[in-house]
Amino acid sequence: MTDFSIDPTTSALVLIDLQHGIVAGDKLPHTAESVVANGAALAAAFRARSALVVLVSVDPGPNGELFPNAPADRPRPAMAYPADFATLVAELDRQPSDVCVVKHQPNAFYCTDLAVHLRRRGLRTIVLGGIATNLGVEGTARAAHEQGFSLVFAEDAMTARAEVLHTHAVTHFFPSIGRVRSTRDILAAIG
Repeated sequence: MTDFSIDPTTSALVLIDLQHGIVAGDKLPHTAESVVANGAALAAAFRARSALVVLVSVDPGPNGELFPNAPADRPRPAMAYPADFATLVAELDRQPSDVCVVKHQPNAFYCTDLAVHLRRRGLRTIVLGGIATNLGVEGTARAAHEQGFSLVFAEDAMTARAEVLHTHAVTHFFPSIGRVRSTRDILAAIG
């Protein structure tokens, strides 16, 4: 796409919840493995251009006590969280230049220092990927949009528990607040 470019001096890659406890299990329409591989390719490209890579993980607390727990029609099922639940997957090849943000809810801006890392570096564009499209990615995207960041969604570097949850976000919501592109398009756009 000739009208699409990403300036590495004003852009950051933000990958949401690519961690052991989230990548486990079935994901649709993209497998967790392919999402992690695409996220890793994006991270390598951003690092090669000295662009910021932010790796976000969600920490539920030992018994899930740090997750939001408001009454709901479909409450989150109780579960035991393994010790490595919040550990980022090794395939991301975390580097000393990466920023790691720990959150306790879907939105990576809420009660974290993500905005400080982006604003103080003068970054204006966020490329988003991760799991799940309709939770962590969408929650973070809404907050980023409200704060005036430009958004690029790496469609094949995100996925959900059900295809409809992913497809609805990338076809109906994300195009109204940003640009939806493939990993290949983003890699070409960052040069």
